[in-house]
Amino acid sequence: MKSQKLGRGLDALLGEMGEAYENESTQHDTVIEISVKDIRANPFQPRKTFNEDALLELAESIKNDGLIQPIVVTEDIDGYVIIAGERRFRATKIAKIKAIRAIVLNSDEQKMRQYALVENIQREELNSIELAEAYGELIKIHNITHDELASKIHKSRTHITNTLRLLQLSIKTQKALLEKKITAGHAKVLVGLDDENQHLIVNSIIGQKLSVREVESMIKSMKTSEEVCRPRKEEIRYDFILLKEKLTKLGLNTKISKKSLTLEFSSQDEIEDFMALIKQ
Repeated sequence: MKSQKLGRGLDALLGEMGEAYENESTQHDTVIEISVKDIRANPFQPRKTFNEDALLELAESIKNDGLIQPIVVTEDIDGYVIIAGERRFRATKIAKIKAIRAIVLNSDEQKMRQYALVENIQREELNSIELAEAYGELIKIHNITHDELASKIHKSRTHITNTLRLLQLSIKTQKALLEKKITAGHAKVLVGLDDENQHLIVNSIIGQKLSVREVESMIKSMKTSEEVCRPRKEEIRYDFILLKEKLTKLGLNTKISKKSLTLEFSSQDEIEDFMALIKQ
């Protein structure tokens, strides 16, 4: 029951974002002009990196054509905090425009965090690692499964799961992915390797320009080599010969294998005789 309730909460959140932008096109009085200096970034923004060249291009576009879609903010004691649209806000500042069009929504910290996650996911503005962290946070906040999240944000369950697996990579491998030295395809086949082997293969990808298929072959060869080189455990075998002889002289039937000796009794009397024997 809890999962369904929180799942509906995510549906409502997605609806509110869409409704805010829909209202903007039909009720112009819902959009206000806010001084850029009165707005600060969302502290829960999942996006950590912003492409400077892309921001400059957007700034030039806003300067020439204006801001087509307003940002979304919530009112704060010191002014306003961005809920959605930080990239547009940054570009507006670069363009040295003093005010920006904004939709004002009532929001608490929980909603601010979720709005930022959802908006960036829907606009596909996060890199692979940020996206994985965003998926993980939404799953945790709403207590939903990979399948449920996939359905709500219109992505495949395989995409959600594979993206989340990137968080299992070492920090160095994640950095190589963020710096575009390796692709997401490369990264996915590295999941499950220890840090040392990850770094070895990442260096090979960079130095030799390996394709994903070549990396898969390299990993397969490494695993095969490890299997061949792994020393086999010595087979343990105990010597029960003398013990078997002694027990046979006492009239006991025995069976032996590599590591065990089994006593066999054909009647309750034999068991009682044996118990009496070991008590002596």
